[in-house]
Amino acid sequence: MPTIEVDYADFERMLGIELHKDLEKLNDILAFVKGEAKPFDEEEGVISVEIKDTNRPDIWNIEGLARALRGFLGVEKGLRRYTVGKPLAEIYVDSRLRDIRPYIGCSIVKNVKLTDTIIRGFMHLQDKLDQSYGRNRRRTSIGLYDFSLITTPLHYTVTKPTEISFVPLGFEEKLNLKEILERHPKGIEYGYIVSKYPVYPILLDSEKKVLSFPPIINSNDLGRVTEKTRHILVEVTGTMHETVLNTLKIVTLSLIDRGGKAYSAIVHYPHENLEVVTPKLETWFMNLKVGYVNKVLGLQLTARQIAELLGKAGFGVEKIGKGQVTVRVPCYRIDVMHPIDLVEDMAIAYGYNNIKPLWRKLPTTGGVKLEEGSFNVARELMVGMGFQEVLTYTLTNPETLFKKMNCRKERIVEIVNPKVQTLTCLRNWLLPSLMEFLSNNLHIEYPQKIFELGTVMLLDEKRETKTKDEERLAGVIVHANASFSEIKSVLDAFFTNFGLEWRIKEAKHPSFIEGRVGTAIVNGRNVGIMGEIHPKVLEAWNFENPAVAFELNMDRIVKIKQTRRA
Repeated sequence: MPTIEVDYADFERMLGIELHKDLEKLNDILAFVKGEAKPFDEEEGVISVEIKDTNRPDIWNIEGLARALRGFLGVEKGLRRYTVGKPLAEIYVDSRLRDIRPYIGCSIVKNVKLTDTIIRGFMHLQDKLDQSYGRNRRRTSIGLYDFSLITTPLHYTVTKPTEISFVPLGFEEKLNLKEILERHPKGIEYGYIVSKYPVYPILLDSEKKVLSFPPIINSNDLGRVTEKTRHILVEVTGTMHETVLNTLKIVTLSLIDRGGKAYSAIVHYPHENLEVVTPKLETWFMNLKVGYVNKVLGLQLTARQIAELLGKAGFGVEKIGKGQVTVRVPCYRIDVMHPIDLVEDMAIAYGYNNIKPLWRKLPTTGGVKLEEGSFNVARELMVGMGFQEVLTYTLTNPETLFKKMNCRKERIVEIVNPKVQTLTCLRNWLLPSLMEFLSNNLHIEYPQKIFELGTVMLLDEKRETKTKDEERLAGVIVHANASFSEIKSVLDAFFTNFGLEWRIKEAKHPSFIEGRVGTAIVNGRNVGIMGEIHPKVLEAWNFENPAVAFELNMDRIVKIKQTRRA
């Protein structure tokens, strides 16, 4: 959970009310944004605020915190609107950055009045966003520059490690990029992000003056912001375009809240024939049904009462109907993805203590689902045929699901904010997980026979969550003489003991050898795939022996079995 340092006097000014250093009162206010203050540092005039909502980077600084609280406190009501002026700069992106750090976003904020306290606050925000939302600068990093010293257009390009030298921030001597990675504290800390590439990212103005060496360090002249700076260029580079735009938005809005006027920049991606105007400060709409709100909260609110609560939470209300409210979501609320997010903020505005608790009158006696009996039978059959059950993670990555399985990438359920680079999405089939498991156990004697009965997640636009879970059964056999006939005999025994008739239909699948792969058909329906694993897949997983495998849709098989019984 992020902890931010807040100058107390500045916080009162931004908030518009006096708190008289009452810690209890301050914590009551911070509860609106799931925050908690630690005791005052009287000498420094600073308070530490722990933000327990890790999905809201827009409140990780004093400006965002005050913006979120003013509505709940009645200082202001409804949506705070932000505008951005015409483009004042253009940035040209080199195609060679595609596999290094391909994206950039910029804004220019003019007439900002800075103080030492405000600058320290922005440095603190920059550090928090870089470390948390930016994943230690791997995904995004931020740079602030004195725009009055810069000549546009800018060029976001690449250079060899020893080709360009400049004075990095905090130093007095020129260093080339290789020397910066070896000698500068930030280069030592973050150098691993770029050191693996033959060329490094560099940001230059039209006179070839260095702005920064992303994501490592700014230059000491253009990249240093002081109390005398009035016009600021905000730059964010990264590997994920949406995260770059969101980070740029958060920093730009904070500068606007300090009295600045924002102007846009045009980013050119010539290799993609694409132009992007940044920052993007557009609001967007979401329909909220009155019945849904009351069902979730257990209240009897009218549409107008809902609109009032939304206004306190900082949302705009575009239209009030009989059964629904059209909500305008602020540009900075990047955490809002579903109507339940609006309902949560309404509950906070209403006051959780004002909602009367209701005890359930019905018993909630648990029981095993009917399908689980069939799943347990399937497990016992697999164990009886000499297979060992394994349990693998439902989280994985596209390389495991597609590249190593010799498959073309498909749309899958991906995580917006992954914690680990190797766990970025949910699996849409089981075989890659089993292949990965076997690749980590190549030292075990052969034959190896493993299976898993587990869940995969697929996209489904018809469902509320846009996804659906499926139970699958997959098995793999690895040894020197593994063949199609062996895996066929396994499925023969499985379906016979499961009480179903099946047949094989010729098929094609990139993970299997052509001519040695087929689909399993039960009652006229396709229930799975089986065959000999393709040599490209074996090579990708470092297998030295052939392998055969199958994967079955157990939800479909159990449904067929239940239908036949009925």
